[in-house]
Amino acid sequence: MTAYPTLRQPRSVERLIVGQAVTDGAGVKINRVLSQGLQRRLDPFLMLDAFRSDDPNDYIAGFPDHPHRGFETVTYLVAGRLRHRDSAGHEGLLQSGGVQWMTAGRGVVHSEMPEQEDGVMEGFQLWLNLPARDKMTAPGYRDIPAAEIPGYVSAEGVTVRVIAGESHGVAGAVRRPVTEPLYLDLDLPAGSRFAQALAPGHNAFVYVYRGALAIAGERVAERRLAVLANEPQADGVALEAAAPARALLIAGRPLGEPIVQYGPFVMNTEEEIRAALDDFRDGRLA
Repeated sequence: MTAYPTLRQPRSVERLIVGQAVTDGAGVKINRVLSQGLQRRLDPFLMLDAFRSDDPNDYIAGFPDHPHRGFETVTYLVAGRLRHRDSAGHEGLLQSGGVQWMTAGRGVVHSEMPEQEDGVMEGFQLWLNLPARDKMTAPGYRDIPAAEIPGYVSAEGVTVRVIAGESHGVAGAVRRPVTEPLYLDLDLPAGSRFAQALAPGHNAFVYVYRGALAIAGERVAERRLAVLANEPQADGVALEAAAPARALLIAGRPLGEPIVQYGPFVMNTEEEIRAALDDFRDGRLA
């Protein structure tokens, strides 16, 4: 068991975000909790979609072939089965508790299709920006099964899965040197507290997907995203659960570069977006 650190000054909640109910892919119902309006504030993160349903009509059509360029997609499946195929020749089956980390780079066309006809489908997709120097890198893909995601249990019984970054000395499944993302899935029992050190200047947020949490005395309800304030003296965040709760804690080093998005393409200039559209139209993506 791991003890949490003593924080001198935990971060407070700057604001709470209510997601937007949208459909994507071929009609999948999702809750978009980080959208374009928050991209600058939560740089280097571009989007967070949450989905959860036991009605196949909400997810069965999946996400047929579609392109990406200029960023990374991180798909974390809490429950269900999802098949990935892409134009770079990668294929994988994402199952409960697993992660798929795809670097779109200079361009890839991929699909994400359910491999179940009933039952619960629940998970998240996070878009992580790439620095300008890496936006045209070769596409990459990694499947991380649930058993390969490092984790630990804190002294207060909090189960922590370290998808990216480092927490309490436990290195995550993925490390990125420029954006330095931290991605934790937290399962907090009733009456527990969890503290995590955060680098000064890194943008951070908490998304509660079960129950409710308190952060610096402010209640964060289920399906709410809490943007954490960037107080210069703050050294981390502390979460408190009066009843059982689950949440994602995500943080990263901002790139501070221009963000120009057109649908599935995220580049630094309008000219680069036009080039991406031309390359997709002419079949030049990987």
